[in-house]
Amino acid sequence: MEELQDNIQFQVTDELLEQVGQHIVSQDDKALKLLLSDFHYADVAEILDELDFEEAIYIIKLLDSETTSDIITELDEDVREKILENLSTKEIAEEIEELDTDDAADIIAELPESRQEAVISQIENEEHKAEIQELLAYDEDTAGGLMAKELVKVYGTWTVAGCLRRIRGQAKDVSRVHSIYVVSKEEKLIGRLSLKDLITAKSEEKISDIAKDNVDFVNVKDNAEDVAKIMAKYDLEAIPVVDDEQTLLGRITIDDIVDVLKEEADKDYQLAAGITQDVEADDSILELTRARLPWLFLGLVGGIGAYVIMHFFESGLAEEFKVLFLFAPLIAAMAGNVGVQSSAIIVQGLANDDVKGSINNRLIKEMLLAALNGVVLSVFLFVFVALFKSDTLFALAISISLIAVIIVAGLVGTFIPLFLHKRGIDPAIATGPFITTSNDIFGIIIYLMISKMILGI
Repeated sequence: MEELQDNIQFQVTDELLEQVGQHIVSQDDKALKLLLSDFHYADVAEILDELDFEEAIYIIKLLDSETTSDIITELDEDVREKILENLSTKEIAEEIEELDTDDAADIIAELPESRQEAVISQIENEEHKAEIQELLAYDEDTAGGLMAKELVKVYGTWTVAGCLRRIRGQAKDVSRVHSIYVVSKEEKLIGRLSLKDLITAKSEEKISDIAKDNVDFVNVKDNAEDVAKIMAKYDLEAIPVVDDEQTLLGRITIDDIVDVLKEEADKDYQLAAGITQDVEADDSILELTRARLPWLFLGLVGGIGAYVIMHFFESGLAEEFKVLFLFAPLIAAMAGNVGVQSSAIIVQGLANDDVKGSINNRLIKEMLLAALNGVVLSVFLFVFVALFKSDTLFALAISISLIAVIIVAGLVGTFIPLFLHKRGIDPAIATGPFITTSNDIFGIIIYLMISKMILGI
């Protein structure tokens, strides 16, 4: 139990990196292998991410392919790219031979096209090679791009005894057996079989008699996000993949779906922050600038728009009303905050497939919610302004403006992501600077117009 706890709490320390470095400098390969053998391959990948590139290459070439193949899949993409560049096509092929087909296809897909063909030609296992080539033909964002060819399948005409003998031969190539899939003689998926049902059945029983025909499956062309939703909804550890003729092609396991969810969450988080491209902290300044600048420019345009609006109203305000401009930042900030809150909830609901029903009902609910929040906040603001300005009319104008601004911001924050979703555009784009900037402008216009009407300017 203590060893398990230590593994969970693994951290790359300076002492560990120094120890690894010393073994590499002294070329004490035996000690280095012994040291790394105590760690999970994901932990070794984390160590390699922190080492100098030459040291990482030294370790990759030192360890056997059965070990390093798993390590390579866990490396940071930039580190993996550099390592693969410095391995021969033969060395990469040896790593590929040890991987499941889905991981192997992912690694090959990262290589330049010229090297992809060279690496594939070096793979000795012809069946493995053919399956990888099949997976490479699918779009990476589809079920076909996610699936692995390794699975355990049986025929409905087999007996339990015969099935068990054949499963032993199939299972050695499958890292985790979640389900056994039952197919017809035409290789069409007709059911599934649990290990429990198989073990407890009588030896002479037919597989078709004990198999369950209510099997969940996805089409090879289905979107990866839709697959993730299905697996999450039904708590599936794996799901079979079929073509339009119901032919069993492969399976998708939960670890692949976790990667999909993580990538989607990272993308949505960056969109919400106003970053238009998939970038990381270690990317070049130019790449980071290209990703950030468009939305920053939008914020600049929005700020200029707010200035023009305030400048237009300034000429019509007498000196005693200039205090209205002191509260403009507060109004704009509240509009932006409410809009981001509303859009974030809607985007999350759309991602989890929880947003159902008509848009009108959703807008009415948001309007009532915004009105309630607006009243509570405006009462507090009314008291503050009345004490600060000693003028209840000013306090009334600013407070009513706040209620109106919050309601409009809530409606905008709700409507825009729903509208984008209907148009097939990622609604996460509506949770960042887009909403903040638009609500800033709407908020200033509403605030100044209501204030002018109430104060009789």
